[in-house]
Amino acid sequence: MAAVPIVVYPPSPTGGRRVRVDGEILGLAYNLGDLVEFLRRAGLELEADEAVESPLIDWRGVGAERWLF
Repeated sequence: MAAVPIVVYPPSPTGGRRVRVDGEILGLAYNLGDLVEFLRRAGLELEADEAVESPLIDWRGVGAERWLF
C-alpha cells in the first residue's frame, strides 16, 4: 500500500470526526467502523485495530479512542 496522507480531525461539537485522504474530505466518521469503511472506499484496506496504530493516519487533537466533542 502506498503512503497516502490520511487525516482524522478532532471531534466536532456535533459529534464525529472529519476524515481526509489525499486532500479529499471523505466524510464524517462517528466511530472506527465508519473510518475503516471510508478508507476501504478510498482503496485502503485496514482493520479497525490496524487503523488505530497505523503510521499512515494523522490523528489530530486526540487519538482513536474519542469520537465525541
